[in-house]
Amino acid sequence: MSHVFDTYAKTVKGRIMHFDVVLDNKDPEMAITYAKEWLASIGESDAIVNQTNCVFCHSAEAPTDIRNEIDTKGYSILKLEGCPK
Repeated sequence: MSHVFDTYAKTVKGRIMHFDVVLDNKDPEMAITYAKEWLASIGESDAIVNQTNCVFCHSAEAPTDIRNEIDTKGYSILKLEGCPK
């Protein structure tokens, strides 16, 4: 069972990115850590993300592609709105 954290990040230029952080542990602190790691990987290390805008949403079985990414990196990001392609 994987856990989904609904996440919004605000960039220094004021753009809002909406994405889900999916991981195996229902751990809000780890979700924020992974969100920040992903943001840094796309050049947005200064984006603001915290417990107010990264909250547990639901639990579900992850599809194979997401499961593989979680097994490899520890998490998966589902880009929803305002995220780079």
